Amino acid sequence: MSDFSVPEFAIRKIIVQIEEILHEGGPLAATPVLRGAVYAICANPFAGRYEENLGPATDALKPLALLLTDRLVSAMGGRDGMDAYGKGAIVGEAGESEHGAIWHVAGGYGMRERLGECRAIVPSAMKVGGMGSTLDIPLGHLNAAYVRSRFDVITVACEDAPRSGEVLFALAMARGGRVHSRSGGLEMDQVKGEDGLR
Repeated sequence: MSDFSVPEFAIRKIIVQIEEILHEGGPLAATPVLRGAVYAICANPFAGRYEENLGPATDALKPLALLLTDRLVSAMGGRDGMDAYGKGAIVGEAGESEHGAIWHVAGGYGMRERLGECRAIVPSAMKVGGMGSTLDIPLGHLNAAYVRSRFDVITVACEDAPRSGEVLFALAMARGGRVHSRSGGLEMDQVKGEDGLR
């Protein structure tokens, strides 16, 4: 049962998606990569009109971000080893892309609050789209944005959302990078985690 109770962003449903990747044509991974996303289909209180000040909505959505983070961390077996994250939103046709951008602060806050110290920017994607639209949520390392093996994506979609007056708010996490990563760049054992880049 959801404990998020902001009537303006009433939740219609929550979806949890987990991917366990064993290989992509190469050898089996010793430890499969786990990628997951969680998304809530919410009412969009700004649909069909122009609202000058969207700032208060970022704070109103923080409890939703915590709820979704907790759901995803639980579905993925706990936060140990979680090393990549991302976020995104699909706004229904009566809204505008800025109604998805209000998720930037809240979504990042929720994951940082639950995952502990995370220095790197949370990769993000927002768009306006109709029911069944897909969204490729970019993933990046929690503490070192230059770790190329963690440059990845997880695709989310909901066949009956977002409806015109709704918005889909999503969070994504991963434990492990691309299963056959071999493109060079900063390696995991080189991460210092000091500046969010290296």
